Amino acid sequence: MEANRAANEIGIGSTSAMADAIRAEDAGPASACVEIGPTSAIRAVIFDMDGVLVDSEPIYFEIEQASFSYYGIHMVEEEQHQFVGITPEEMWRQVKSRYALSPSVAELAAFHQSNVLKAIERHPKLTPMPQAAAFLHRLKQRGIPVAVASSSPMALIELMLTRIGLREKFDAIASGEEVRQGKPAPDIFLLAAARLGFESNACLVVEDSSNGVKAAKAAGMACAGFRNPHSGNQDLSLADWIVEEYGRFATDIYKSKGAG
Repeated sequence: MEANRAANEIGIGSTSAMADAIRAEDAGPASACVEIGPTSAIRAVIFDMDGVLVDSEPIYFEIEQASFSYYGIHMVEEEQHQFVGITPEEMWRQVKSRYALSPSVAELAAFHQSNVLKAIERHPKLTPMPQAAAFLHRLKQRGIPVAVASSSPMALIELMLTRIGLREKFDAIASGEEVRQGKPAPDIFLLAAARLGFESNACLVVEDSSNGVKAAKAAGMACAGFRNPHSGNQDLSLADWIVEEYGRFATDIYKSKGAG
């Protein structure tokens, strides 16, 4: 099995070679290796979901405001940006402490997640991020396993991926409700890597949040920070590369600070 894996990898070193191989849709067999670094190779890619695979953050902000309003809390969107990337339980733990709410964290999170699921089920315009499906297809063509590691509950992850038509493209899913510590702790990415069957140094994470980037680096993984303006002014400075869109993934990595 290890020999087969070695044939299917994105190497970490020559960024121009990487740009050519990732960008070309018919660049050759899955054994093509794209170098990004001198000694390690990327053999699996782990994606955050919200803000990375689907532009759902504006939807979540709206639902959060409705939930906050129910408890008499007024919070502007800029304040909500601090919650991007963390679990619902952690968000409500902070809100409960700040506003001295009576219900338990579990009750608050359950109420909110019920609202989220209902909203996602009936939302008319859920679509993947532009060119995300094509990028996933290219990775699969090259035999690169892919996973989702999201702070959202598993039921929401499954629903969201199904709604945007990407569920079948992923080999594994890890949810924030399955780990002891959410992002920025590395637990969720370590779980995703284990489910794919790879060590941390063989994985590339695509993340749009400061907490997610910190988690990826704490896990010992390479990280591409995905710049999504709807996720707020997230600090992605710890990421190895900054990516603006999937259609420019290789080009953006080539131009970023770590590509040299």
